[in-house]
Amino acid sequence: MNETKYVIEIATSDFTTTKSAVEGGADRIELCANLAEGGTTPSYGQIKKCREAFAVELYPIIRPRGGDFLYTDEEFEIMLHDVRLCKELRCDGIVIGLLNAGGRIDIARTAKLIETVYPLGVTYHRAFDRCLDPFEALEQLIQTGCERILTSGQQPAAPDGVELIAQLNKSADERIIIMPGSGVRKDNIKMLAEKTGCMEFHSSLRSKTSSKMEFIHPAFAGSAESYQNNYIDDAEVKALKESLIN
Repeated sequence: MNETKYVIEIATSDFTTTKSAVEGGADRIELCANLAEGGTTPSYGQIKKCREAFAVELYPIIRPRGGDFLYTDEEFEIMLHDVRLCKELRCDGIVIGLLNAGGRIDIARTAKLIETVYPLGVTYHRAFDRCLDPFEALEQLIQTGCERILTSGQQPAAPDGVELIAQLNKSADERIIIMPGSGVRKDNIKMLAEKTGCMEFHSSLRSKTSSKMEFIHPAFAGSAESYQNNYIDDAEVKALKESLIN
């Protein structure tokens, strides 16, 4: 298999982790805030700085809050505004996911976001894994013009959903990209590639690093929130890519 066919997307949570992911060889960045909540829309300043600093594909997630993927009219207006900002900042694409109360794709709003951000690319995120009928959703997302679906095969982690991912990739028949994500690591990425036939993979490789603060307030000395930062090891990104091609 040819190395150049594969795409590794890394979900990052700030400028520093994005820099590490890029240095590790990430082909695309899903730029987020609050990855502990599954990722929410990063700030305008964060997107702008990352766009100015990095030449790799940049796809900010457009998600106004954590929780479910059933949005109010006001939340959808926020999403539209953020989509326009991403277009102005010359991002390569966006990442979205909207469902209706019955667990089906919110087709009208999804199509509106795609139309608004055109010609930027659009990834439909793991809201897909919460939908009622993944094959119906697949066809709907193809019709709306999404370029890829990020999925763990409707399981908490992609290795557990590998059979459904393979079926989805076969059904997609190159009309849309199926990108396995969640729990994708160097020890399973080659298996996922072989069993699904997918060519793009998503991982966060999230970890923590100790703060460089010299003063540690004794009342908060044991607080991870106060004295630990999000961290990506660029060597882990490199190892993920190498595991796929070797």
